Amino acid sequence: MNARIIIAGGGLAGAATAAGLAQAGMPVTLIERETGPADKICGEFLSHEAQASLSRLGFDVSALGGHIINQLVLARGKATITTKLPFTGLGLTRKTLDEALLVHAQSAGATLQRGLTITNVTAQAGITVDIAGQTSQTANTLFLATGKHELRGLRRDAVPPQDLVGFKMYFRLRPPAQAALAHKIALILFNDGYAGLQMVEGEQANLCFLTSRSRLQQLGGRWPSLLMDLCCDSPYLAHILAGAEELLPQPLTIYRVPYGYIHRPNANDPTHIFRLGDQAGVIPSFTGDGMAIALHSAALAVDMFTKGADARAFHRRLSEDISGQITRAGWLYRLASMPNLQGVIFSGMQLFPASLRMAARLTRVPVKSRL
Repeated sequence: MNARIIIAGGGLAGAATAAGLAQAGMPVTLIERETGPADKICGEFLSHEAQASLSRLGFDVSALGGHIINQLVLARGKATITTKLPFTGLGLTRKTLDEALLVHAQSAGATLQRGLTITNVTAQAGITVDIAGQTSQTANTLFLATGKHELRGLRRDAVPPQDLVGFKMYFRLRPPAQAALAHKIALILFNDGYAGLQMVEGEQANLCFLTSRSRLQQLGGRWPSLLMDLCCDSPYLAHILAGAEELLPQPLTIYRVPYGYIHRPNANDPTHIFRLGDQAGVIPSFTGDGMAIALHSAALAVDMFTKGADARAFHRRLSEDISGQITRAGWLYRLASMPNLQGVIFSGMQLFPASLRMAARLTRVPVKSRL
C-alpha cells in the first residue's frame, strides 16, 4: 500500500500532525503500534500553551474532564513552598487525551492503522517503512513521532543519558489527601532525583518520578521497597499517599531517557523526514512542558510543510524555538541535583517564592515562537 505521507506514532505529536495535515486537505496515514487506548509514562500536566495548541486544531480539551491546576508545591524533606502558577494547567491522562486526539484526526480525514509495529525505515529518494508481519509501505514524506522510543534506521544522535530510572503509578487517595492536593502540582526533590504528583481526571492521582538505578538496586529492584524509601525521604509524599490505593497492577517504567537532547540539523539530514516531539528535543520532565513541545513541533511541522518547507528548514526553526528552554531546564536540574546546592536553592526559593514562577516561565515554549 502506498501513502504519500506517513506519520510514525500516534502520541500527541503524531495525532496533532495527522489532524493538522488532514484539515489542510492532505492525504495522511498514521501508523500506531497500540491497538487501543494505553497508559504512558508521563507527568500528564497539560500547560496553557499545550491547551492553546489543541484549541487551534478545533479540539475541545475541556470536554475530557481534566483536573484544573493553578498552584505549585515544591517539597524537600519536611519543608514545602506553595505558590500560584503563572498559568492554569490541566491534569489529564495520556490514555484519555491521546485517544481523543486520534479520533479527532480520523474525523478530519486522516487514515489510522493500529496494532502495527514499524521495524525499520529506509530513506533514499523515497521512504520505505517496514512493518512486522506486513508488506512494507512507501511514502514521499515521513513524520517521526515515536516519542522516547528509537526507530531502527532513524536513531537519534542523542547525548549520553543519565543512569536514571523512571516510574509511574496512579493512586486513589484518601479524601483528606485528595483535598490537600486539589488544584496543585507537587514537585518533590530527592538527593538523586525528583517526583511529580498531581490529580488527573476521574479523581486519580498521578505519581511520576526519576531516581538513580543504584538506589533501585540497593532496594532489590522492588517497587514496594522503593516507594517506601521515597516516602521516608519525603514526609510530604508519605502524608499524601498514606492509605492510598494503587490503581495499576504494576508501575510503568522507563530507563535512560536522554534529557537535554536537541536534534541539531545538518547537511546529512534527509529533507523529507520531520522529527517531532521527543524525537526532536527532550526537556527534563520536572518542567511539565514536554507535551507543549510535542504539540508545538506538530503545529510548526504542519505550518511549514504545507507552505513547502523541507525538513531541514523545519529542524532549524524548531531547534531555535526549543533550545533555550531545554538548556535552561537542564541547568536548573543539574544545580538542584547537587546535594550541597539543593538546600541553598530551596532556602532561596522559600524567601522568594516568585522565583518559582520565574523558573516556570523560563522553561516554557517562548511566546514569540508559538503559532
